Amino acid sequence: METPERDGAWERDYRQRGALWGGAVHDLPRPAPGDRVLELGCGNGKTLSGLTGQGATVVGLDIAGSAVALAARTTRAHLLVGDVRRLPFRAGSFDTVCALHLLGHLRGDDRRTAALECGRVLKEGGRLYFRAFSVTDMRAGNGEEVEPRTCRRGGGILVHYFTEEEAAALFPDLVPLSVTTRRWALRVRGVDHPRAEIAAVFEKPERSAL
Repeated sequence: METPERDGAWERDYRQRGALWGGAVHDLPRPAPGDRVLELGCGNGKTLSGLTGQGATVVGLDIAGSAVALAARTTRAHLLVGDVRRLPFRAGSFDTVCALHLLGHLRGDDRRTAALECGRVLKEGGRLYFRAFSVTDMRAGNGEEVEPRTCRRGGGILVHYFTEEEAAALFPDLVPLSVTTRRWALRVRGVDHPRAEIAAVFEKPERSAL
């Protein structure tokens, strides 16, 4: 059974507010021509726009049908509605997987299931790019805490706040290449507030290297 905070909340948000995410996209992977790239939780296509046009085959997946419909207006990527816990792809289908501010919207058991799925569909030698909010972010702890460091915010959407150590251990089948915290200031009414996200890159080892 699907949980309301994962599905209904996002569907409702996109229907009511339209394209939720805009602006420039930075520090995206640069796929080689012929690569297969998967973005999980593609939303209205903000990141997909930065991945297409480089000679790679790009696939975007989101659990909210309204988000996928919006993305179809602005991107040439292949799009589908699906669940990150049960990805509709064969093992080793993609050279690159992007999970940017997705897994932080899941409960702990779902995060672990989704992380295994991310590793399953990644090719040997492929890379996974991960981002999620840090425990040092200004919004950490806001809302109703439903699990340690996981809060339900307005509208029913969950947000989990990660430590670097937690992020590094999230993908048991992958090797962390880098795990860092990116910090910046958000100015509200003349006051700077700390924003922070964990950014990490993982690689799937080749069997001969195990």
